[in-house]
Amino acid sequence: MISGGYEMPYTIDPQNNADATSFSQLYQPIESAVIGMSPLKARGYRPLKMTFEDQLKALIFFHLEEHVSAQHLLQVLEKNDFAREHIAPEEGIKKSSFAEAINSRGLEQLMYIYQNLQTQAVSVLPKVHVDLGDLVGIDGSLIDACLSMHWADYRKGSKKAKVHLGFDLNYGIPRKVFLSNGNCAERPFVSMILSPGQTGVTDRGYQAHDRFDQWQEERKHFVSRIKASTKKTILETNEIDPDSNIFYDAIVLLGTPGVNQTQRPVRVVGYTVNNVKYWVATSRHDLTAEQIALIYKLRWDIEIFFGWWKRHLRVYHLIARSEYGLMVQILSGLITYLLLAIYCRKQHNEKVSIKRVRELRIKIQNEMRIANRRKTCPNPGPRFENQQISNCYANT
Repeated sequence: MISGGYEMPYTIDPQNNADATSFSQLYQPIESAVIGMSPLKARGYRPLKMTFEDQLKALIFFHLEEHVSAQHLLQVLEKNDFAREHIAPEEGIKKSSFAEAINSRGLEQLMYIYQNLQTQAVSVLPKVHVDLGDLVGIDGSLIDACLSMHWADYRKGSKKAKVHLGFDLNYGIPRKVFLSNGNCAERPFVSMILSPGQTGVTDRGYQAHDRFDQWQEERKHFVSRIKASTKKTILETNEIDPDSNIFYDAIVLLGTPGVNQTQRPVRVVGYTVNNVKYWVATSRHDLTAEQIALIYKLRWDIEIFFGWWKRHLRVYHLIARSEYGLMVQILSGLITYLLLAIYCRKQHNEKVSIKRVRELRIKIQNEMRIANRRKTCPNPGPRFENQQISNCYANT
């Protein structure tokens, strides 16, 4: 960026949402999340046509209202009175300006807000499974890309990107996130996602004996499913409760000696669920075998999150083509989820659900209609106002 360029404002104007009651409630945590954030700067002395606040609001609105494309979003921002007044830039936004903003700026600011919203979410959400330690589900998810996205290598005739995510299993929120091309290996991201003392929970795709050694050296725990055929050299066996579903609990060296055997011992737990045998390798020696089995079961939470997030917030409907722009889109989708998690807990004392999200959407749409009617009838009188407000917050 050019030194001395035009500095974009990053404080939030509460008056801009004065009539947007429901959207304002959802957006409220952003007001404190931006404190201390580096301001967004233009590459010159002319102010940008889209401030960072405009960009952030538009992206949240995109995910919340299930818009299917950037063109769909821009049409709503232009034609709908509520969206034009409370979401869109004051002078409107053209497709070229929107594309430029998404694909080239705001990533640093979005990451700052994303991290601060995690802190806010932790302060209001209940922590579960405290006795099991800090648990992080780790997985990757492919995003269909178009052929013009040359950076998104996958296979001949096909382009895909991949999101690598750490999901906090204690609080039910997303944490560290990385983006790569679809061919990129997933295992190296475990060390980047985990902090010392945390326990990463992974499926069989993350089995790598050299990584098991590395993670232990880094003081990062793991509970990872392994293939049943994996060679095990038993060093010590643990006592098994004959009335439990556990059939194996031992300290072993995994792999073939001289080929891929672990240098550090690991614990392997085998158990049965619905006649299916599971083999799990772990560095956790402080827990019972039953607790290890429970931890691996909790890994399913990240699968549920990915499915819900993609389906209900339209995160993978591309509005950007560059790697930078796609990361902006991913972060804005994660921010929207965190806002919903905070909103549902504060308003309903519940976790995020599509029922509550639909109720919020209906309220926002009703407020849109009120705003539109005010444009056509600027002095409707108190009776009209009271009736519209009553309708707006009718049971959904």
